[in-house]
Amino acid sequence: MFEGLKNRLKQIQGQLGSTIEASAQVPEGASASPESNKDRGKNSGARPEHAPEKSTNIISKVKVLITDREFVISEKDIEEPLFELEMGLLESDVALPVTEEIISHIRNDLTGSRRKFGESVDGIVVAALRDALLDVLGEGFDLVSYIREHDRPVKILFTGVNGTGKTTTVAKIGAYLKKNGFSVVIGAGDTFRAGAIEQIDVHATRLGIKVIQHQQGGDPSAVLFDAVQYANAHKIDVVLADTAGRFHNRANLMSQLEKIRRVMQPDLIVYVDEAVAGNDAVVRAFEFEKTVGADAVVLTKADMDSKGGAAISISHTIGKPLMFLGVGQGYDDIMPFSPRQLVDELLKEAA
Repeated sequence: MFEGLKNRLKQIQGQLGSTIEASAQVPEGASASPESNKDRGKNSGARPEHAPEKSTNIISKVKVLITDREFVISEKDIEEPLFELEMGLLESDVALPVTEEIISHIRNDLTGSRRKFGESVDGIVVAALRDALLDVLGEGFDLVSYIREHDRPVKILFTGVNGTGKTTTVAKIGAYLKKNGFSVVIGAGDTFRAGAIEQIDVHATRLGIKVIQHQQGGDPSAVLFDAVQYANAHKIDVVLADTAGRFHNRANLMSQLEKIRRVMQPDLIVYVDEAVAGNDAVVRAFEFEKTVGADAVVLTKADMDSKGGAAISISHTIGKPLMFLGVGQGYDDIMPFSPRQLVDELLKEAA
């Protein structure tokens, strides 16, 4: 997953390390030990015991500088590899504002900082990359903790564009929640797409989850209202509401989604898109969040995405956390999103 981005980060890590090592070359004579300086003072006839106090202080400071040898990383030292990193991130479909944020974070972290000679250059660079990536990825979203901390039923409305795997994602999250001990009901709110009701019904039957459904072409708001009523009557923990895929610029469909939101009153609105869409997914998520709101994001087909731009960009761009990554076709192929786990994976070869 995200192999292209992982390889580019490894390459940049090597370039940054090389430039820092080059800037850290010890000037001639700087490696002399305090003892050798002291010996030279004796051989030259100097008598430090009679030296003024001010001179003694200067000698002490010089000893500290030589013993704790340090070097300072300048912006010029890392200018070229940072440019290469910027180009690499953009080529990996990382959004421009997010790329700029990462570059700025690394530049501020490294430039002007004092580093000890002998300190691991790999450690310096990987720490800077790690901090920059974690800064833009945010904290993620723990759905299990959220459900445990809120009144039941927790009502979750799924939105997104056509063909991104939203209905399958609803089924996967249903399976995930059942494994974590929650009871689930699914509302078949996609009454528009031919075969959508049958599709979610097949998934639910395999998983042993109840589905509330009306006929195709019916009012999705009525379906989801009934799903909530069923959950209240049967003390179900979670309502998962599927909806028809739609684009943010289709006024009639967005108006329908607004009606669904008013009727259902969801606790969470989850936007679903595919990781392989890259910047398109980021732009669409931004527009959906602005139009109908979003509390979290699920990215499908992450296992097919070598670039990783959407996963890196989407939380920072819309200010909402990633909840899950879809990583395959099976019901278990959904991964709760952990920023630290993702960064560990991206920097694994460079650590």
